[in-house]
Amino acid sequence: MLTLEKFEEASEIVKRVTNPTKLVYSEFLSEQTGGKIYLKPENMQHTGAYKLRGAYYKISTMSEEDRNKGLITASAGNHAQGVAYAAKAFGCKATIVMPTITPLIKVNRTKSYGAEVVLYGDVYDDACEYAYKLAEEHGFTFIHPFDDLEVATGQGTIAMEIVQELPTVDYILVPIGGGGLITGVSTLAKMLNPKIKIIGVEPTEAASMTAALRAGKVVSLDSANTIADGTAVKAVGENNLPYVQQNVDDILLVDDDELIGAFLDMVENHKMIVENSGLLTVAALKQLDCKGKKVVSVLSGGNMDVITMSSIVQHGLIQRDRIFSVSVLLPDKPGELVQVAQTIADEKGNVIKLEHNQFVSTNRNAAVELRITVEAFGSEHKQKIFDALEKKGFRPKLISAKLY
Repeated sequence: MLTLEKFEEASEIVKRVTNPTKLVYSEFLSEQTGGKIYLKPENMQHTGAYKLRGAYYKISTMSEEDRNKGLITASAGNHAQGVAYAAKAFGCKATIVMPTITPLIKVNRTKSYGAEVVLYGDVYDDACEYAYKLAEEHGFTFIHPFDDLEVATGQGTIAMEIVQELPTVDYILVPIGGGGLITGVSTLAKMLNPKIKIIGVEPTEAASMTAALRAGKVVSLDSANTIADGTAVKAVGENNLPYVQQNVDDILLVDDDELIGAFLDMVENHKMIVENSGLLTVAALKQLDCKGKKVVSVLSGGNMDVITMSSIVQHGLIQRDRIFSVSVLLPDKPGELVQVAQTIADEKGNVIKLEHNQFVSTNRNAAVELRITVEAFGSEHKQKIFDALEKKGFRPKLISAKLY
């Protein structure tokens, strides 16, 4: 059972290893929604995510004998680093089984905390099955990423900090993967103040908690295909579901496209790197009536590799019409390219890429294709540039924009 006494104990214990992630008031999001929006930046933890809380509290509840047997878990990211860091703090051995496709940066970070990393399988489920096998063979203690009430108690310490800092909070938005975080946060928040509304947020393509609530039991999705990889879980925890049924007021679903825009907003307005799973609660604000309410969005983590980051930024700029591409057909004679460039420049557009293809037609005098990628201020500016090209007789066609 999750008890207030255990939450209070956990809140003191996790302070030994966590950063004090004070609420950040978001003027930008408050203006957009009409509410007072605060961010709980768990992306600023030592390991880049909230998972350290649950791992450290779980290990603190073990006997010295159990810790000395060694710990083991399976994870492709945040839980791996949380367990590795917590195990190092307690001076015990940790083995982390990670899928073979785990990005090298995450593998190296986990190793840097002193854990032994075993690469096995193509997906988390394969790694988890192998971790259980190793636990049985070597007598290791397995720490589940989410389906463990002591782990959930550690994660719930986030609610204690939110309520202490903002006692009059109306809504707390929490990302959902396997359900450990929202189990802890919702249960403690309701204990402290039953009037607080707890809103869970899932990716549309990995809505395993929504499916479980509809069915009244844990069900396994056929797939969990989402860019919010930290919440890409096919089935939620058996231990978590009853607490979610009792304490969570609503669950919102967010499409991947919305996370792309939320990433840009975080970078440009808050100078923060937040991973896609952590952005679920920001993207979901549009679906909530926040007017006159105090709302806290939990940013669960910020572990994102640079290649993914650059891809998200590119797609975000294209999505918001801040980068677009057009194709024009020109006669193959001197000065035509200059006229196109000048037309774009006159409208304050910035050309960032050009492709000049003389072989689009056998009649080069009639048609040489010019593909231009332009930086703009947004949809209205993009239309002005497009209209100016049309007015000059270049007959522009919008094409798919690519920066590479």
